[in-house]
Amino acid sequence: MTGNGTGSPAVIDITDPQDERIAGFRDVRERDLTRAGQFIAEGSVVLDQILASRRFRAVSLLVLRERLAGLVPRLGALPAGVPIYCTERAVFDRIAGFPVHRGVMALAEPVASTAAADLDAALAATLAASGSVVVACGLSNHDNMGAIFRNAAAFGAGAVILDERACDPLYRKAIRVSVGTVFTVPFARWGGASTIVERLGGLGFECLALSPGAAEPLRGIGGRQARALFLGAEGEGLDARVMARCRPVRIEMAPGLDSLNVATSAALVLHHLFSPASS
Repeated sequence: MTGNGTGSPAVIDITDPQDERIAGFRDVRERDLTRAGQFIAEGSVVLDQILASRRFRAVSLLVLRERLAGLVPRLGALPAGVPIYCTERAVFDRIAGFPVHRGVMALAEPVASTAAADLDAALAATLAASGSVVVACGLSNHDNMGAIFRNAAAFGAGAVILDERACDPLYRKAIRVSVGTVFTVPFARWGGASTIVERLGGLGFECLALSPGAAEPLRGIGGRQARALFLGAEGEGLDARVMARCRPVRIEMAPGLDSLNVATSAALVLHHLFSPASS
């Protein structure tokens, strides 16, 4: 173990890719799905989001030696006792199973005791501010899931609610595309889409659903009101029973194409609804 004597955190040198202390980082692609509640996050920007989160915490870090000096301020913000493993490029890539360009990986896990309270507080604050939440129904593409979280964070959405069929936002690719906002935007899985409509409507949210055939254009949605934006999977869309319980709206576009990527659509709607005062 080494340190620089200036208050910077000590690091643990790793020279053997088979060292059991870094087993959680080994063969990342082959173990891409969350394992035992833990997951892998990559990059210094994503690490910042973990450090800012109340609902997730770092278990350990694996850092490329050439990146170490530039990361010292971030590493100093880690809670006491979080191991920081450091190694050379060849060993790092052998541990991960592929070249990791960002040179920083965190093994992290949820803080279960805070999730429900944080979501309840986020929904209450969103209602009070007449803000927005996002509901992802049946989304199976991890790039889209990550982008939706990034858009939600950018436009002040208070939370993301997932139905029982939506993919895992803690999948490594979704985390990367979200630039770590999955750690700071509260989210929960609430079962079927019909149940979610009922719950959010009961709380006081107006439920909006995007549909190319909707009579009402997005630009017609005005006024300050708490709203829940329901998003369905590309192609399949939202169930007709869910659509019937929502206010359908369409994004106007040039003739010849009737749909947009779901994450792009979410960004347009959230931007339209966004008010700095509600974020």
